[in-house]
Amino acid sequence: MDAASPLIAFNNTYARDLPGTFIAQSPAKAPAPRLLRLNRALAIELGIDPDRLEQQAAMIFSGAALPEGAAPIAQAYAGHQFGGFSPQLGDGRALLLGEVIDSTGQRRDIALKGSGLTPFSRGGDGKAAIGPVLREYLIGEAMHALGVPTTRALAAVATGDVVYREAPLPGAVLTRVAASYIRVGTFQFFAARGDTARVKTLADYTIARHDPGAASAANPYLALFDGVIARQCRLIAGWMGLGFIHGVMNTDNMTLSGETIDYGPCAFMEGYAPGTVFSSIDQTGRYAYANQPLILGWNLARLAETLLPLFDADETRAVDLANDRLTAIAGQYRAAWVDVMRAKLGLDGTDDADGALADDLLAAMTGQGADWTLTFRRLADATMGDTATLAPLFKDSTALKIWLPRWQARLAPDAQARMNRTNPAVIPRNHLVEDALVAATEGDMVPFDRLLAEITDPFAETHFNERYTLPAPQGLAPYVTYCGT
Repeated sequence: MDAASPLIAFNNTYARDLPGTFIAQSPAKAPAPRLLRLNRALAIELGIDPDRLEQQAAMIFSGAALPEGAAPIAQAYAGHQFGGFSPQLGDGRALLLGEVIDSTGQRRDIALKGSGLTPFSRGGDGKAAIGPVLREYLIGEAMHALGVPTTRALAAVATGDVVYREAPLPGAVLTRVAASYIRVGTFQFFAARGDTARVKTLADYTIARHDPGAASAANPYLALFDGVIARQCRLIAGWMGLGFIHGVMNTDNMTLSGETIDYGPCAFMEGYAPGTVFSSIDQTGRYAYANQPLILGWNLARLAETLLPLFDADETRAVDLANDRLTAIAGQYRAAWVDVMRAKLGLDGTDDADGALADDLLAAMTGQGADWTLTFRRLADATMGDTATLAPLFKDSTALKIWLPRWQARLAPDAQARMNRTNPAVIPRNHLVEDALVAATEGDMVPFDRLLAEITDPFAETHFNERYTLPAPQGLAPYVTYCGT
């Protein structure tokens, strides 16, 4: 790349084509920026020279100096948070720097998170601490390696600021990359104000960016909605297959691109328990593991409400069209989940009874404390009849032993290899994530780097340090996560 050319080739359509959907805002100036980590592989994917970027990353990604072509904006959105509607949320501590066309021709957003006050900060300080920034870096890269659509971290920069939460903490800024940051809440913001014209403009922009084929459909906005439903069903099925619990499935955290966004109070379930909740603020279990498919449908219903005037000029007809889609979501999700489970179980082809087979395994795991990740990984050994490593995961393996012959009768010839390519040996175990974040907050990045190396190679046959593959030691306090704001 020509050294005289811009470091980042911004090509900004959101700021240009959607006036009135954002407020221009400059990031706060960090007093002592210091690069913590740069995702060089992602930089290359984005068409950015990682060597040039590394020289300037601390200044650019702390907000201390804007790169040429950046047009920082705070995006407007609303959202249902734990079921209650907030008509104005918006980027309270994030700024979209701009967009780039990546090496595959896809448009990607680059944004700062933790870069200071915006007009949407709602009394917050707009900043972030090192721990939450590095959590998002870790979990996003893990999800990417696990094959789940996700926002990703391009860089983490310490700012030299002190951020006050329960205690004074070192400040940091995350640079986050997404297919876009258009959310269900983005549509809700304008629909709540009766601004149908802007909802239509936003929908047209979203179609052009994420569903270009919908533009030629008989009803482009229904086609857009169909595309969002399909992407979100696949996404949540992917979460469920990994035992991932998002923790804050508010409508402002559901993207129309179908990417996972916002790794605040998120965690991976260890012992299988459908009611598992990790978030300190989810007092009712609204976003528990087993509820995530239900919230999928609830959130999509909120999106449908914003699009009704675009579905049809006749309100009754529009509602009927929306309801046709909404009532089909449970079946679409179920089909996506069964596909995930077929892969995890190494099944041969498809059979109408595959969903029941997967359900019965979960029934056998219920109440047994069986580690979700290890159960599926060790099932691969059982394809050859060896249950020596699998059975000890269960307090009582009686139901498992009844189930195994039914499963073995459905196995593909190469089931073991398939399963080991699908079921990770390593996930970001919650206690290891916390250990890494505590150390990083105290200035030691070694545990973070070691964990990052493990979780970005999750399917490797051999992990020489088995502490990365095993559940948390017994006796630890129940795991609780926080949003980090």
